[in-house]
Amino acid sequence: MADSNPLELEVDLQVACDPQPGLPSEQQLRDWASAALTNRRDQAELTIRLVDEQESQALNRDYRGKDAPTNVLSFPIDLPPELELPLLGDLVICRQVVEREAHEQGKAVSDHWAHMVIHGTLHLLGFDHIDDDEAEEMESLETALLKQLNINNPYEAQ
Repeated sequence: MADSNPLELEVDLQVACDPQPGLPSEQQLRDWASAALTNRRDQAELTIRLVDEQESQALNRDYRGKDAPTNVLSFPIDLPPELELPLLGDLVICRQVVEREAHEQGKAVSDHWAHMVIHGTLHLLGFDHIDDDEAEEMESLETALLKQLNINNPYEAQ
C-alpha cells in the first residue's frame, strides 16, 4: 500500500512488567501500531504500557467491571474538539495473558503481540466489536493488516 504522506508516530513505551525474553522491542511495537494507523492518520501519539497480570486485573476491574487480567486494554483520549492534537490514548498490554493465549491458540507469541497492538490501536481510532457488524468490520480490518505483516488470520482455528 503506497503512502503519499508518511505517518509521524510517537510511541511512549512503558515497560512495567518483568522484561522476560520474547518481549517485543520498541521498534516492533511501533511497526505494529503504525500498520493500524497508516492511511488513517498523518500524525499520532500513543502510550504502550506493558504490564503484569496484577496491574491488568486491577485496570480491567476498575474500568470494565471484570475482575480478571486481560490481553489488551485501550484508553482513548477524550479531547475537546477545539484541541487538535495527535494524541490517541493508551494501550495497556498484559505480557502473561498474551503469552498464555498464544500458546493456548498455537500461535507464535510475536504474532499474537502484533495482533494485540493492532487490535488496541484500532480501538483508539474508534473501531469496536460490540455488535456483530462492528465486530465483522474490525476483525476483517485486523486480518488484512496482519496479512500485510505476513501473519495468519488470528480468528481462524490453528
